[in-house]
Amino acid sequence: MSLFKQAGINIVTVPVFSWAKLQPSEDVFDFEWLDKILDLIADNGIYACLATSTAAQPAWMSKKYPEILPVDIEGRKRKHGSRVNFCPNSRVYRKFSTELAKKLAERYENHPALLVWHIGNEYGTYCYCDNCAEEFRTWLKDRYGTIEEVNKRWNMSFWGHTVYDWDEIVPPSYLNEMGKGVFLGYPRDYTCFQGISLDYNRFMSDSSLECYKGEYEAIKSITPDIPITTNLMGTFKPFDYFKWAEHLDIISWDNYPAMNDQTSNIAMRHDLMRGLKDGLPFMLMEQTPSQQNWQPYNSLKRPGVMRLWSYQAVAHGADTVMFFQLRRSFGASEKYHGALIEHVGHENTRVFKECAQLGKELKALGDRILDSRIRSKAAIMFGWDNWWAVEFSSGPSRELKYVEQIEKYYKAFYDLNVPIDMVKPDADLSKYDIVVAPVLYMVKAGVAENIHQFVKNGGTFVTTFFSGIVNENDLVKLGGYPGELRKILGIWAEEIDALTPDMKNSIVMKEPVGNLQGGYSCGMLCDLIHLEGANALAVYGKDFYAGMPVLTENSFGKGKAYYIASDPEQGFINEFIKYLCYKKGISSPMMVDEGVEVSQRFKDKREFTFILNHNNFEVSIDLKNMKYTNLLTEKAAEKMISLGPKDVAILERMLE
Repeated sequence: MSLFKQAGINIVTVPVFSWAKLQPSEDVFDFEWLDKILDLIADNGIYACLATSTAAQPAWMSKKYPEILPVDIEGRKRKHGSRVNFCPNSRVYRKFSTELAKKLAERYENHPALLVWHIGNEYGTYCYCDNCAEEFRTWLKDRYGTIEEVNKRWNMSFWGHTVYDWDEIVPPSYLNEMGKGVFLGYPRDYTCFQGISLDYNRFMSDSSLECYKGEYEAIKSITPDIPITTNLMGTFKPFDYFKWAEHLDIISWDNYPAMNDQTSNIAMRHDLMRGLKDGLPFMLMEQTPSQQNWQPYNSLKRPGVMRLWSYQAVAHGADTVMFFQLRRSFGASEKYHGALIEHVGHENTRVFKECAQLGKELKALGDRILDSRIRSKAAIMFGWDNWWAVEFSSGPSRELKYVEQIEKYYKAFYDLNVPIDMVKPDADLSKYDIVVAPVLYMVKAGVAENIHQFVKNGGTFVTTFFSGIVNENDLVKLGGYPGELRKILGIWAEEIDALTPDMKNSIVMKEPVGNLQGGYSCGMLCDLIHLEGANALAVYGKDFYAGMPVLTENSFGKGKAYYIASDPEQGFINEFIKYLCYKKGISSPMMVDEGVEVSQRFKDKREFTFILNHNNFEVSIDLKNMKYTNLLTEKAAEKMISLGPKDVAILERMLE
């Protein structure tokens, strides 16, 4: 407690993996040890993020009820151990987990330490057992109604897959539709039937969500005013977090970048988590004070980086900065994971001193920034089932990775210090001037209409190669690519050429577009497109389709729609996004050097400008005679401000 106070820790998460201690046998519960901990932290003015401990069931439960254990994608029944190692459709697991959550809520509903509930931990299990197969059939009945509709939605006449009874549907695994290794001569993960594999992903995401919801409802019935969350994991592929977000009172997530990750990619994941609840502030539930233990190379966070990345989270919408872990374990797999309190057991460490500095600063900030919002005029579309569909696709290139494409376009905005919202394809787009949808391969019902309305009303829309191809079941929209987007884009994509990694084509500008002039490299995929009302701004420079359009612009209503038919070098994307932002009057709050990040949050009539120097050298920023208060130093800032390597400033000013 003394060390927590010295570090400015005012909330601790307990007890995430303590089910075996809380329930040593089926009919015995032991809460006395947890009572002591909660009383201790309350007596010391610290709050609890109270976890339900249901991420790891006790050994007695796995032994007595083996049906609780999952079956993996290779058809192997798991043994007890690890964590999140349960079948999400196990009635036994759901009964016991809900019961424990209820007992915790009943015991601690009025405890002064209780501030927020934390259900489970980093959900992520897929299971392929017979029970999941049965529940999957029920899920399909609810979704499609009849077996005939399932056959239609999955195109089951292909390869003679037509089914006539629900019991003939089995989960797609390595035993049937899914594969890993060599397929048709090429090493890759694949599925023979995208429709069933997509729906199984949706079903598995929903299944774990039902586990969470069971505990949520049990707790909410007892403590209706205490917020409930579970820690998400950024661009975690298995689960549709937009759907999960509907059932979280507040978003929380765990941020574990590697030392050499691009700062734009870290920022993007913060913005994605903020976007799950339409821009509401989120909790940074976990980050390491120094190093991870599970990455290939577990580098230390260099001096200043932990503080810098903590403030980056706040700059992008976090109202909470938390760590894993507070004291280093002395055994098992996370004993070398960074912690506030190292194995030496005292405060005389670099890491502790940096955490204490951050704690002191956050305490001084108080509630001034809390519940402030980010204002964005540009957005990037992101969709989990679109991600699944792109990478389940049986072509055209194994090099196509959805998140990498999102990162490229996000980086272009980030480098301009233009704020970005990450939104789902059916989100309300009316508040944006620019919306970018890289590789919008799957266009679900209503999405095309959403985009049409946005552009018709004056918005600027950008999409890329391999977009508008399929519906929600991965069935091709007949009538020509890009399907329902064809009219708004004013093009027809006749063919898609996949280039090998050593092949490149070029983008040749027909006339300057902003700073875009001359030629640029492109590769991976090249759509061969024909104009149907659009204007070609650039053409391919090589191959038999040299001279065909590669960048097009189409006027639609009051707005414009752009199509980028290949995968360009980053420099092209940067200049193109810069051009669009200029046309729409969108710019950075202030001019800064490369490697300096600027972000803003707003509350009432106050503006908070975060300046983060990611460089290893000092920088100076011209404040253009604007008058600010630097909240981290409580000193006035005007004309110029200098920031040392990895340093941060938070500038406040009143708006008229």
